[in-house]
Amino acid sequence: MSPDQPDVRVADTSAATLRRFLLVGLLATASLISAPAFANSYEAALSSARLGDTRQLVGLLNRGIDPNTVDANGNTLLILAAREGQLATVEALLRYRVRIDYRNLAGDSALMLAVLHGHAQVVEALINASATLDHEGWAPVHYAAFEGRDAILDRLLVAGVDVNARAPNQATALMLAARNGHVGVVRRLLSLPQIELNALNEAGLSADAWAAQNGNTDIAELIAAERKRRGLAAPAIRLTID
Repeated sequence: MSPDQPDVRVADTSAATLRRFLLVGLLATASLISAPAFANSYEAALSSARLGDTRQLVGLLNRGIDPNTVDANGNTLLILAAREGQLATVEALLRYRVRIDYRNLAGDSALMLAVLHGHAQVVEALINASATLDHEGWAPVHYAAFEGRDAILDRLLVAGVDVNARAPNQATALMLAARNGHVGVVRRLLSLPQIELNALNEAGLSADAWAAQNGNTDIAELIAAERKRRGLAAPAIRLTID
């Protein structure tokens, strides 16, 4: 190579180095921009689910936000929307193959919280989407009985819920309704041939004994009368003394 001829290899190497430098700079800049953008999208998705801003949430989902995004308490977008009774948002999320039976850190699913807060239309949508009715621990039927949700209980019964399922404290739906004075739910449950009248909770109390203990004597009498009608003996109450 002539001393006066430029070294093309050096020039090519310098150009490649410059391109790499520019590329690294662009990537670094993009990451700085995308991090807060992602954080903003995350917060916007959670807020949209809670407030029922379906249009904004669908837009975020279509741009790549995970439909199973959870907040600090383990609430998915579906759980948040169901808890707040946001029917349109729940229906939109169900089209994205969300984890319908996911349970938050407290053990509550979308269906459980919809039942707890009395959102009958959301309950209907979730049941139609095949949400699980029966599982270990607290279940939708317990919340319906505890809160006296007559119409929702009827829907759960139509769906085939286990009315004798035990809560962690060994209470059944009948016990919870009796304890809280929900006479309508108690009457509905007593009309079921499969309802257990002599089950005992962890404190050793039957449904009528628990009702009487909480001043719901009318309910205690209803349960005792149904037991007599069926020809059953009253259970031996098992009291636990600490």
